[in-house]
Amino acid sequence: MDLVRVGEKLIDKEKIYKTIDRILELRCAGESQQEVGLRLGIDRTFISRLETIGEVRKGRRIALVAFPVGNKEEVMEAARRVGIDYALVLTDKERWDFVRDRSGIELFNEVMQIILKLRQYDTVIFAGSDFRVKLAESILGNRVVSLTLGQTPIKGDRYIDPHKLEQVVQELRA
Repeated sequence: MDLVRVGEKLIDKEKIYKTIDRILELRCAGESQQEVGLRLGIDRTFISRLETIGEVRKGRRIALVAFPVGNKEEVMEAARRVGIDYALVLTDKERWDFVRDRSGIELFNEVMQIILKLRQYDTVIFAGSDFRVKLAESILGNRVVSLTLGQTPIKGDRYIDPHKLEQVVQELRA
């Protein structure tokens, strides 16, 4: 049991997770927000807000940012196969070279240019450390689909399953 105290209330986080899972199961099965709300004793507007929190915008233009990736060529090939429009995939060595090879102002300007470019895409698949994922989500908002590769700091390359990447893109385009 995972309990947290909020003021005078004792809250069971597991109960919340199970309820959210049940809401999504029923919604995926075709029930309306109103029907799910009545069945579970939850206000329809809560269900609507819950869906809005987790919504990923569908769009035609998809970008991929991923680092540090050990199977870069495999990931790039998968990105080409599924028609990802822009891919910035770096190995651990490449990401450190990226930082070392630029002065502070050059690095800042290049990162800002990358962010500006990413804002032109409907969806950005971002694969990186938990900290980098949170940064990407805070900068780019609900257009980010995240793949967490580990906890910060990540040392060394990580593997990205190219088939999982392809599935994510297919779901986005469905």
